[in-house]
Amino acid sequence: MVGDQPDPAGVARELFDLARAGDADRLAGHIEAGMPANLTDASGNTLLMLAAYHGHAHAVRVLVDHGATVDALNDRGQTPLAGAVFKGYEDVVRLLVANGADPRAGTPSAWDTATFFDRPELLEILRNKITR
Repeated sequence: MVGDQPDPAGVARELFDLARAGDADRLAGHIEAGMPANLTDASGNTLLMLAAYHGHAHAVRVLVDHGATVDALNDRGQTPLAGAVFKGYEDVVRLLVANGADPRAGTPSAWDTATFFDRPELLEILRNKITR
């Protein structure tokens, strides 16, 4: 607390922890109370990046539904989709692709990541997005 107000840095840390843990309901509550859906940490990771990288499809859905940018790049040029592909979370990959995530965005892109790590099932999802 800062005076009668909550500590903004503390609230931000809590949001990042909630995204990593996949606590979709509490994330939604904070965003509906005015916190930005595209909040970033010191490395440029959005809440969506953290939820996607940790495989929390429900939290990803909540963040997307609240306006999170699906192709936001972190400071390393990575997207949430590439993070989900790297970790092999097919449900998160499907969700992000269905909500407009670009398989070719970022460095390395989700496409490059799926190719490098030989994830044919994820390449098929990405290929379907690209050829539509």
